[in-house]
Amino acid sequence: MDKRLEQKINQKITDTLNNTFEINTIAKSIDAEKTGTDFKYGIIIGRLYNSFYYQSRRILKRDPTPQEFTEFLEILSSRKNEILEKF
Repeated sequence: MDKRLEQKINQKITDTLNNTFEINTIAKSIDAEKTGTDFKYGIIIGRLYNSFYYQSRRILKRDPTPQEFTEFLEILSSRKNEILEKF
């Protein structure tokens, strides 16, 4: 994966973890009864995937390749516990 893209993804993860209030607010506004960790994790993953796709288009001027997508999943996997600990 392009280092600029990888840096942006890691920065987005850090930004998300530093702003848990937004995730909690989104979860509560959608369904106050479904504010568990799994639901919030889904919101985070969706947000990160969107960022990955957008940054690929912005930085690389193209859609991400299957290999880049696999590397994105590896980043998520390596930081999964860090993400889940915040929620």
